Amino acid sequence: MKPDVTLNGLSMSGLGWLRESISFPTPASQTNTIIVPGRNSPIRYTEALGRVSYQPRSFQITLSMLGNRSEFNQVVSSTANQLAGRLAEVILSEEPELYCVGTVQLAPAYDPKNGKGTLSISCEDGDAYRYHTEITVVTVGSGTAVLSNDYMPVIPRIVVTEETSFKWRVGTDEFSKTVSAGTWTFPELELAHGKNSIQITTKTTAGTVTFRYREGRL
Repeated sequence: MKPDVTLNGLSMSGLGWLRESISFPTPASQTNTIIVPGRNSPIRYTEALGRVSYQPRSFQITLSMLGNRSEFNQVVSSTANQLAGRLAEVILSEEPELYCVGTVQLAPAYDPKNGKGTLSISCEDGDAYRYHTEITVVTVGSGTAVLSNDYMPVIPRIVVTEETSFKWRVGTDEFSKTVSAGTWTFPELELAHGKNSIQITTKTTAGTVTFRYREGRL
């Protein structure tokens, strides 16, 4: 399969571009240190909130095409009018299950000697995490729900059909909630990487609980 990249559902190969190179480096962590006189090691706040936070993701994609300048200008114009300066969802053909989000900037160039044009697509403010293209949906009744999650911490949206009680644990802390039918989010219910267990008790055996969340990873 020919390597491709889509931005907001728009295939670059479909427009006539050939993907030459792509760089998606892992975003740097947000770091803050304080040097204290008399200490041999600094105080590090990289995980001050209990986990690592990251700088915006930057990436660059280089596309090319062969043809005369008029053909090149037409393809650049079509691409730029749809994408330049826009917030885009970027999907690589090698990883169709993940997408990046960021504002893309376009920089075209044409070499008349070789009849080759290039288009550099860059982003400096991308979200640190790459998201799953499919939202995870889990529907259960009374009992223990086990919610699997990728590396990005996420708070699920919960839909209950009747009065329902929840109990769960985060580290050594225990939490409980009782809610009526409706849609809810609990800030304390943040899914960590791996399997997260939640005890559910519905008012009747007909009650159901649906968890919806989008997973992500670096």
